[in-house]
Amino acid sequence: MGVNADACAMLGAVETKSVSPVFVGRAGELTALTEALSRATAGEPQALLVGGEAGVGKTRLIEEFTALARTQGAVVALGGCVEIGADGLPFAPFSTALRALHRLLPEELAAAADGQEGELARLLPEFGDLAHHEPAAEDATARLFELTVRLLERIAADRTVVLVLEDLHWADASTRHLLAYLFRTLHRGRIVVVATYRADDIHRRHPLRPLLAELDRLRSVRRIELSRFTRTEVHRQLTGILAEEPSPALLDEVFERSDGNAFFVEELIASHGCGTALGSLSESLRDLLLVRVEALPDDAQRVVRIVAEGGSTVEFDLLAAVARLAEDELIEALRAAVGANILLAAPDGDGYRFRHSLVREAVSDDLLPGERSRLNRRYAEALEDEPGLVRADARANRLATYWYHAHDAARALPAVLRASVETRKRYAYAEQLRLLERAMELWDDAPAEVRRGLRPMDYAEAYPSCGCDPDTPLSYLDLLAEATVAARLCGERERALKIGKMAHRLLDAAEDEDPLRSAWFWVERARLQSNLARGDGWDEIARAQDLVRGLPPSAVHAVVLAFAASWGMLRKPGADALAAAERAVEYARLVKAEGTELAARLTLGTIMVSAGDTENGLAAMREVGERTLALGHFHEASRAAVNISSALEGLGRSREAVEVAATGIAMARSHGLVDSAGWVRANLAESLLSLGEWDRVQEECELLLRTGAAGSKPGGTALLQLAHLAIGRGEPAAAAARLAEAAARYGTRDPIPQYTLPMTHVTAAVAAAEGRLADVRAQLAAVAGSGFPAGTHRYGWPLVLVAVTAEADAHGLPAAAEGRAAALDAVRRSVRSLAAQAPVWQAYALQVSAELARAEARDTAERWAEVVAAFEPLDRPHELARARHRLADALLAEGGRREEAAALMREAHATAVRLGAHPLREDVELLAARARLPLHAPEGAAAAEPEPEDPAADAFGLTPREQDVLRLVAEGRTNRQIAEELFISPKTASVHVSNILAKLGVAGRGEAAALAHRLRLLEPAS
Repeated sequence: MGVNADACAMLGAVETKSVSPVFVGRAGELTALTEALSRATAGEPQALLVGGEAGVGKTRLIEEFTALARTQGAVVALGGCVEIGADGLPFAPFSTALRALHRLLPEELAAAADGQEGELARLLPEFGDLAHHEPAAEDATARLFELTVRLLERIAADRTVVLVLEDLHWADASTRHLLAYLFRTLHRGRIVVVATYRADDIHRRHPLRPLLAELDRLRSVRRIELSRFTRTEVHRQLTGILAEEPSPALLDEVFERSDGNAFFVEELIASHGCGTALGSLSESLRDLLLVRVEALPDDAQRVVRIVAEGGSTVEFDLLAAVARLAEDELIEALRAAVGANILLAAPDGDGYRFRHSLVREAVSDDLLPGERSRLNRRYAEALEDEPGLVRADARANRLATYWYHAHDAARALPAVLRASVETRKRYAYAEQLRLLERAMELWDDAPAEVRRGLRPMDYAEAYPSCGCDPDTPLSYLDLLAEATVAARLCGERERALKIGKMAHRLLDAAEDEDPLRSAWFWVERARLQSNLARGDGWDEIARAQDLVRGLPPSAVHAVVLAFAASWGMLRKPGADALAAAERAVEYARLVKAEGTELAARLTLGTIMVSAGDTENGLAAMREVGERTLALGHFHEASRAAVNISSALEGLGRSREAVEVAATGIAMARSHGLVDSAGWVRANLAESLLSLGEWDRVQEECELLLRTGAAGSKPGGTALLQLAHLAIGRGEPAAAAARLAEAAARYGTRDPIPQYTLPMTHVTAAVAAAEGRLADVRAQLAAVAGSGFPAGTHRYGWPLVLVAVTAEADAHGLPAAAEGRAAALDAVRRSVRSLAAQAPVWQAYALQVSAELARAEARDTAERWAEVVAAFEPLDRPHELARARHRLADALLAEGGRREEAAALMREAHATAVRLGAHPLREDVELLAARARLPLHAPEGAAAAEPEPEDPAADAFGLTPREQDVLRLVAEGRTNRQIAEELFISPKTASVHVSNILAKLGVAGRGEAAALAHRLRLLEPAS
């Protein structure tokens, strides 16, 4: 049956007489929306939430705003959340809005989607065939979200776009997540995003409530709440509807009965117009809403009931098939319903919907249980007979819902499973989970012959790796496996864990053992334990390994070994992890599981680099990167970029790491891989920090924290790099704050060296900057006892350097003497356990050795010259500047070579100024002041002789007596003890101490003592 477009158009034009032609009230709210439109037109994206109870006037406000926006040349795209029974279609409002843009701007939308049509087809099928689906890709949904935001930014680059998403209270989880992502990450384009919701439906446990709370915390989102009309506004509304002044009695009655709700005002007047006295109406809201429905002719009432059960909008041809009326009779029935302002033609002219959802709900609630199931069966049968009655992207979900509410398990189970496959293809994992749970509910009620006809390969994506036989019927355990993955991918990890435990209870109770299936579920539980920060997951991995040991090679065996190797790579890199990775590669090749093989090969290459097989390991990782790109496995290709850039940084090859990271970010972003791009960007920031490009570090980290990865571990790593940066710039309080934020993201139940060691480093550096030597010693002691695992030298050397430098700076201070021997012993133990397999770490080893000698008052200029020579060919400007400062200090201490010392200090000072490294700059300036050496050579006089040092003079203006006092202060003497030692009065000693503090520019005796030792103002204590 073809769509009667003329009938739809004709009925859509029927006059609605209960709606006021005058827009009443809402001046402030409309002003807020138009101001947002103006800001968006100027290039500043806007996001607004409009809330209010049902019937309060949200839709009318949006209609007025969008009409105004169109007159100003804006492109308006509307999308509404769909309610079909209790089920929302995945991404329904976004799909509808994009379809409107496709209709209004077909060429512009095609250009904006260029190259990503296959991915975006998950939201808008008009883009063509779906792209390759990566099984169980962790960031597949985030990838789709990123591409959607970029599409909207591109389409709104040269024109103002108003995107309206209505009825969020019905939104599916995927829509809510996409909206949150859009509001967080939309930073460009002339676009206004307005979302509406019914506030009185948002009860304490409503799923929209957490989203509203999250959006309230975003300063970029404005919320507008609509209140009920005042008596004056109801008067204006009635005047508009009646086209005359209402009588005072009618106004009083309507205002009292409606309580200022705009829709109830319309219903009361419309019911009054049907000949019903206001006073005779029932107090029941449902009865009020049904009054006009019951006044319709019988055929019109019947059609209205059918539409109420069909969903938010029912297509004309589908309605005709279910109503089973002659076309003329159906049109007359629809004319009556539209004329009574109960139904409206859909905006696209393809069907009908209720003018207000409250009426639809009232009509649906008035259906008898048997009547409801019968209508759903007729919808399902009509749709199965003619699948083209609805759009292809909605067909599976609609059919599943109709059969489910028809209470026909035999027909509902396959339909629900088919719908779950469609939602999975769209990365709507939350909706897939709900459909799978519905299939689990239907399982026992469906006839055995129906269940025997289902195959895992048709309905369960997890089947190749979870141990089931694709040639056997789909089992309940297959459903549990698929539901576990769906729950994990949509973020419902608690639910995934519960489903996994249910599966193990069933496996334990089964007569026949199924070790492969059990092992697969243990791997999933291991992953979830780590994700939920409840442990490292090793116990679960060990159980899985025990179950597959001795069994023939299988896909499950390969998955278990690959996961064990990945676990070891992160937590205990060494021989066991290497062996596990090699076995995983071998088993995956045997069973032709290329995806698992590539993941295991990447892990193997990473472990090889950590073990010292550098070039072979890097080559293996690069091969994986190339192969995954060729296969279109972009998630794994991004993981290769993460691992390669990290490995290069670990080898001190920071320039190469930056190149790999930049390429990886471009690739990840072009395919919408948000989390993967976040990981690579975190690596990029770390390498830029090493290269001394500190301003770029700040930019990259802040950019990462603004993306969807901000709440994940990449965000934690960005915060950690900002903490390192704050230490280098002399901001220990800021470093401590960043460190605390990073620690919150990493958690404490799963200690991974690549997180824990850098955090220990920052903690020690903050303590050193604040003069808390005991805390510095405690941090090193906590890790020195067990040594540093293979591959962690990149984190170990900087930590040891902080600790030994703090000891050297405190040398000669009485308060530091106790515990010094143990602390230096911890440094030596740490050095013995750290590898120095690359030039940069060999330079670090020389620097640690020189600082150790300084801590024992035996450093020499020769030692520091070796450190400088080691760092000079490396791209490590901060480390080189520190080494030059120490060499200059040693040269001055040994006497002579002042010109060479001055040149070194000038180079170190220039680097410190460029980086903004305030502690280093201060150290260099203090040393130059003490030595009376200029930090800036006069123009044209680069070779000018430095001012000779006067051994009897002190650069800080300390008199000989004050130098004597400073020496005693450094020994920890009190004013009375100083007075006795120097045969002066305590008051005179106090005056000398005050003068010393002022001349040195320090706040206390401890700082004065530390500064004196750092600058060698005193002879070292013997």
